[in-house]
Amino acid sequence: MHEKFLAYTEALHPKFEALIRMEPVTTGMLPPEVKGSGVYMFSENNSHLYVGRTRKVRSRYGQHTRTGTGHNNAPFAFKLARETTGILKSTYKNDETSRPNLMLNPEFLTAFNNALVRMRAMEFKFVEEADPTRQCLLEIYASVVCGSPYNDFNTH
Repeated sequence: MHEKFLAYTEALHPKFEALIRMEPVTTGMLPPEVKGSGVYMFSENNSHLYVGRTRKVRSRYGQHTRTGTGHNNAPFAFKLARETTGILKSTYKNDETSRPNLMLNPEFLTAFNNALVRMRAMEFKFVEEADPTRQCLLEIYASVVCGSPYNDFNTH
């Protein structure tokens, strides 16, 4: 392995352990000390469900959980709503399963809003990582190690 890449990967596991050890937030309100850029994780019933990364954790958490947020800002809630409604694939065509049109579907919108409420009650953990390359690698590392079922790294 190239030494440059190896230097990035050597820091992954200690950061991952710090993420796992963090006392989770379960109140829907982040304490003041949770700030900065890094990697976050949503968990429920001891299952790590979704891992993400951000430059601003406070605003990103709000985007994921705030009532009235849009489908583009809350991809995890969107996936949960698709699962709940059985509409597992959305399209980019202008049909009833396109992302914008699903948000006009009353059943889907209810499922999406319920997913936002559910996410506010989930365990939320965060570890700071300012370097964007390490952040990207850590997101992938944590997702793979935890087996987070709502992460996929498919392109659209």
